[in-house]
Amino acid sequence: SIKVMSKPLRWLVPALVVLLLAASPFLRVEMSAGGIEAMPIDPTLPYDDENIFAKILLGEIPSNKVYEDEWAFAFEDINPQAEIHTLVIPKGRYVSWDDFSTKASAEEIAGFVRAVGEVARAKGLVEPGYRLLANIGAHGGQEVPHLHVHIFGGRPLGPMILRR
Repeated sequence: SIKVMSKPLRWLVPALVVLLLAASPFLRVEMSAGGIEAMPIDPTLPYDDENIFAKILLGEIPSNKVYEDEWAFAFEDINPQAEIHTLVIPKGRYVSWDDFSTKASAEEIAGFVRAVGEVARAKGLVEPGYRLLANIGAHGGQEVPHLHVHIFGGRPLGPMILRR
């Protein structure tokens, strides 16, 4: 688990994450005026065993774990976009939701879906409500080639996407 760090060292974990992301052949990283940005991946490519979530599963990269069972692992997002922002990943080697729904066993699918619900319940999100998000491919904004579901909550989240 990541412990609360002193202010001078808080930059370390995000910096390490950026370096690891940049090293992946399945993820493009670009510099912009706002800093380093991860570019969407191609979900049709084979699974990349060097992706950041694979390394988190192996314990090679620290995370703030909130849940684990035989099918899934959940941890807090290091760059939260809501008061509560937790990621849930399957333990299997799946690039995207499409890859998972095509190749995973019925037990893996059921176990993963149940894990997502378990995390939401443990965080007290069922009664007030929450949002699930899985980005797939370039148009969906997927940046890590390992299926992951974002759980957002803790306050009203507004419209799902910008209205035109």
